Amino acid sequence: MSFKAAAVQMCSGVDPVKNAAAMAQLVREAVGQGATYVQTPEMTGMLQRDRAAARAVLADEAHDVIVRTGSELAVELGIHMHVGSTAIALADGKIANRGFLFGPDGRILNRYDKIHMFDVDLDNGGSWRESAAYTAGSEARVLSLPFAEMGFAICYDVRFPALFRAQAVAGAEVMTVPAAFTKQTGEAHWEILLRARAIENGVFVIAAAQAGRHEDGRETFGHSMIIDPWGTVLASAGATGEAVIVAEIDPAAVKAAHDKIPNLRNGREFSVEKIAGAIAGGVAA
Repeated sequence: MSFKAAAVQMCSGVDPVKNAAAMAQLVREAVGQGATYVQTPEMTGMLQRDRAAARAVLADEAHDVIVRTGSELAVELGIHMHVGSTAIALADGKIANRGFLFGPDGRILNRYDKIHMFDVDLDNGGSWRESAAYTAGSEARVLSLPFAEMGFAICYDVRFPALFRAQAVAGAEVMTVPAAFTKQTGEAHWEILLRARAIENGVFVIAAAQAGRHEDGRETFGHSMIIDPWGTVLASAGATGEAVIVAEIDPAAVKAAHDKIPNLRNGREFSVEKIAGAIAGGVAA
């Protein structure tokens, strides 16, 4: 069964209530274009580098405005609503970078906590230590939906192919990668990473992104994308500002890609041995 999927591009600020209102407007626009599955970016609810200020407005899952709004939109519009992620306060004082997929009845069908923490030092002086505030997830799932088998990732997860391969082997046909990629890393790697994950697993990839200069001073790369199993970019957004992109997703294309390049079936177990060059032996010809 084919369906129309939308990726909503945002420029989230520091106020979750304002971000919820912006999300609602964009989601309604996506549904107006025929989308029945809508994905928002990583950290839909707030981008705030000041962790003390962020903690002051964080809520637990039961009281979070983005979670509530996502559920309400799913019911109002009769869609599968995917909040790519938002910051959720945990009982131990840390935070979850958590995505939610809501069914048309408003129920949470899946939660996904970002597994790989963005702990990096960039050439432009940018330094990030996501693990200092966030609790990493440890569980990946493939969710069976009426229209597709769906896998989940968030942003930095895209640099870990084993996560995608495991979900593809488990039957995922569509992989979701909501993100808030930095401008520097996005310019270098965003599109090539997304297309690689689609090609090597023969799956669709839907990636809603944050875009532009945010209230907290950071700059994100944008270029939300929807990519087919052959690596073709079906839809993409620009570098800055809010946007909605929509594409037709036909799971039959996944089977067609796997029939052409059956690498999921052809994979073999192997061992790796590290050896010293002097022991490798042999005389050069």
